[in-house]
Amino acid sequence: MNESMLLVAAAVFAVFLVISFFVARRSTRNRPARHADWKHIEPVDRPSSEEAARRAETVQAIEEVTRHETEAPEAARHEVERPAEEEARRSARLQAAEEAARREAERRATEEAAQRDAALQAAEEAARQAAAARAMQEAAQREVQRLAAEEAARRESERRAAEEAARQAAAQEAAQREAQRLAAEEAARQESKRRAAEEAARQAAAARAAQEAAQREAQRLAAEEAARQESKRRAAEEAARQAAATRAAHEATQREAQRLAAEEAARQESKRRAAEEAARQAAEARAAEEAARREARRQAIEDVARREAARRAEEEAARQAIERQAAEEADRRAAAKRAADDAARLERERRAIAEALHQEERELRIIEQAINRENERQAAEAARRPPPAPVGQIPAKPPQQTIVMVADDSRVVRVKTGRLLSAHAYQVLTAEDGLDAARQIEGTVPDVLVTDVDMPGLDGFQLSRQIRADPRTAHVPIIMVTSDNDELRSQAAAVGVNVVLGKPYPEELLINHIERLMLGPASH
Repeated sequence: MNESMLLVAAAVFAVFLVISFFVARRSTRNRPARHADWKHIEPVDRPSSEEAARRAETVQAIEEVTRHETEAPEAARHEVERPAEEEARRSARLQAAEEAARREAERRATEEAAQRDAALQAAEEAARQAAAARAMQEAAQREVQRLAAEEAARRESERRAAEEAARQAAAQEAAQREAQRLAAEEAARQESKRRAAEEAARQAAAARAAQEAAQREAQRLAAEEAARQESKRRAAEEAARQAAATRAAHEATQREAQRLAAEEAARQESKRRAAEEAARQAAEARAAEEAARREARRQAIEDVARREAARRAEEEAARQAIERQAAEEADRRAAAKRAADDAARLERERRAIAEALHQEERELRIIEQAINRENERQAAEAARRPPPAPVGQIPAKPPQQTIVMVADDSRVVRVKTGRLLSAHAYQVLTAEDGLDAARQIEGTVPDVLVTDVDMPGLDGFQLSRQIRADPRTAHVPIIMVTSDNDELRSQAAAVGVNVVLGKPYPEELLINHIERLMLGPASH
């Protein structure tokens, strides 16, 4: 929007500049003509010095005439002899004054006509320039309107192109999503089959591997236990040896220190006595003894320092050896503990696997017993109740071509049942309630319907009645899932339900009923 407004403003400004240029150019062209007209009229408007002179001459002539007329009697008295000449002079002067007045009138008339012509030409030029300016302004407005219309058309075309592109992109996106959904469903079905096979193989391999690992782990633990006991014994012997060596070194150090202390005390005593003796002797003897004493003390200190350094080095070596052995022992103990923990974990896993296998065997036996009881109950019910509504001839279909609709208001049940059916390669349709199932059946008739009883809008009994009442769907087998109640079973049989499953039911039982129902009417 801002860019469009800037473009329109720039176009208007450009048109204005063009109009101003042409007006200025036209004014420049007309300026010499107007200048000539004004030069032609200039004598009219110029301050009238010549006119004033002419008027002054006319006045002087009139005054002269008047003066001569007033002086005529006196001149007549003096010049009686020349009256005709004076009369002629007066007549000439009067004619000259009349001619000057006539010329002045003609000049004024000419000047007024020229002024009127100049004013008329100036008005015509102004009108022409105003008309040209209006024409250029109208042209500029039309150009602005044209540009605005083109801009609006361009925006409309861009908007339509964007809408078309968005619509095409949405259609492509929807097609891609649908293709991805179908591919994902097919991949999920294949993946569920593969996972089921892998899970069975993995459980069998895990059981065998667990048994073998348990045997190997038991052998390894026995060997490690023997090695650990041997390492404990050797570590105890080494520790005892190191402790004895440490104690012997410590006792030797103490004895050496005591000996050095005794020697030092004896030396001090002898030095004291020598000092007393030297005191009685000359100063040279005292100086010599003092020097000897200092040298002996220095040597003794150095000897003690060497022995102390050797002792500390031995103690440090012994400490490091003990610490190294302790660290090795700690590592051995940690390794033994980790091995024991791993063995215990493997033993727990082995027991858990064995327990899971045992539990699975018990569940399989329970499922087989439940299937047998259900088959016996179905046979007994079929024997004592009237046959259900006739089911049309259903050709046997493989699971990949069999459409099973699951109608249940519980999302968990829909997902769980859908996964079970997909794992057995069935095509699955799910409905949130009875109304949703009825709407979907109008477009796609399933091969088998699995429905719940309690659903909002349209319950399982009403949905079954509606399916049996429609000739197009009357042949569809119906499996109703409900609580184990004889009254509900009777109502289900009355509306044409083929199989009633009591909650909870084994998953394999549902698959068996679907397979049996899809074999044809002879097996019902």
